Amino acid sequence: MRRHAAILTAAGFAAALLTACSPGSSSDSGGAQQADEKKLTYVYFTDGPDEQATRNLIAEFEKQTGAKIDLQIVPFANLEQQLQARLSGDNAPDIARLSNIDPFRDDLLDLNAFEKSALDGQFIDGAKAYITGKDGGLLAVPSDLTMNGPMINVDQFKKANVALPDPKKPWTWTELIAAAKKVQQANKTQYAIAMDVSGHRFATMLSQYGTTYFTEDGQVALDKAKATAAVKQFADLNNSGAMPKDVWLQAGSKYKGANEVFLAQQVPVYISGNWQVSAFDKTAKFTWKAVPNPCQDRCGGFPGGKFMVSFKKSKHQKLAAQFIAWMNSAESQKKMCQQAAFLPTRKDLIASGIDFPTRGEDMNLFLADVKQTPADTYANVYNPAFSAAANAARDELAKVLAGKETPDAAVDAMRTAAQKALEVTK
Repeated sequence: MRRHAAILTAAGFAAALLTACSPGSSSDSGGAQQADEKKLTYVYFTDGPDEQATRNLIAEFEKQTGAKIDLQIVPFANLEQQLQARLSGDNAPDIARLSNIDPFRDDLLDLNAFEKSALDGQFIDGAKAYITGKDGGLLAVPSDLTMNGPMINVDQFKKANVALPDPKKPWTWTELIAAAKKVQQANKTQYAIAMDVSGHRFATMLSQYGTTYFTEDGQVALDKAKATAAVKQFADLNNSGAMPKDVWLQAGSKYKGANEVFLAQQVPVYISGNWQVSAFDKTAKFTWKAVPNPCQDRCGGFPGGKFMVSFKKSKHQKLAAQFIAWMNSAESQKKMCQQAAFLPTRKDLIASGIDFPTRGEDMNLFLADVKQTPADTYANVYNPAFSAAANAARDELAKVLAGKETPDAAVDAMRTAAQKALEVTK
């Protein structure tokens, strides 16, 4: 899922530092760059508003350094295949934006060879194990962070005279369901709650019920009782008509967003994530807002994000590392967040917060949930077995909704799938 996961771009250093030597670097450390080579290729996929924000930052970097960046946009579905072909054909790009670094782990450049002082230890701790190589090198920089969470139709809540949750005292799942059903009845909407067809999105509910797919040290973690309670609650919501059961059944083994149901005002509560904020600001014909994730056994959402990498086969290693450091410095990451409605990955920006010019209240609510999200969720989403485990969970949920499996049996199958996924990655 391109939403998987999931972490934000940006950065900014003074022009003098950029034109002299890159921040934190003192030598080429064996890179293949020649002194007069000032052009980089950047393979990129876009989520929407990030493209223009990226182009704006690239223009700044080019102006400050005299370098040229060839931004090569490819469809997300073709990204891995195209990159593998280029690496095999000795035509490696200098930089790439990835949602999953594992297929390329052996090909990635150690960015600490050039930019250790600028990059090392600056980003969310949850990503550290994932982006660190076997020899301790820095293989990727978390460039943007996503956070799952609910959004509501404020107009429909007002018509139903149902109070919104207090950010300082979030709903429980029981309270969320009761509120959503009351709003559904008052507005005669088809459904009460919608969730994207995604094992990643369902992982949010699992976490709130107190469990995840994996432990922080990489073992299967799915607690049978807690996971069964979450699956049963999910099934009950769908079987009662409170959730759009057909969305999950018709999707089969593919991701499907429930955003169209929300935009059509046929559901007052939609569980998705912060990447919808910029889109809904332009497309929603009603008043809406983000609200805190519900708490059950614990609070918070579930993370995802993207990464910036360079490759050992890059012919411009030093400049590529410099560009990645610049794009992910505090100044640039702040600009990216503000222009693209992204969440920061830098510890300093998460601590200080960001003044978002558009939908600032919603974005800062998602940012506040970053601090509430348990550490083991990051270990999960960055586990190389996560995608397979999450997809298996999605498929088992569909079987439950189709009446082909019980919640108890579904959780057993999820655990088995998670274990197999771990074994494949070892």
